[in-house]
Amino acid sequence: MQIIINILLVIGAFLGMEGVAWATHKYIMHGFMWNWHESHHVPHNDKYEKNDLFSVVFSLPSIVMIIVGSEVESVRYLMYLGIGIAAYGLFYFIFHDIIVHRRIKIKYLANSGYMRHLVRAHKVHHKTIGKYGAKSFGFLFAKKEYSE
Repeated sequence: MQIIINILLVIGAFLGMEGVAWATHKYIMHGFMWNWHESHHVPHNDKYEKNDLFSVVFSLPSIVMIIVGSEVESVRYLMYLGIGIAAYGLFYFIFHDIIVHRRIKIKYLANSGYMRHLVRAHKVHHKTIGKYGAKSFGFLFAKKEYSE
């Protein structure tokens, strides 16, 4: 039974991160931390963006949860929550940085309807270069209207 609970913790954390990512993207990255995120919305030829610092900051809770949860039996559940958060971060990196923005060059075409929908929705987000007026802040789920 414990293995089922652990799997549900990983899945729940993974899915819950979509809401956290949406709110963080809309209210923090397009809010008071725009000075970092702006580098992602303006054209450039640099290999790295100031926006990349978010991945470092956002990975810290997951790392701490995995370490503490693996070392302290009474809070073992933290390890599974941390794994779910880390898995979301990995999926985000693959989708956002590799598939959408092609920061690592691969030969991948979004052939499934779901992937084409997400890529188009993210491109809608990038039609707005400034801090205000952007739409579609999610990564794994997007309203149908954003890809039409």
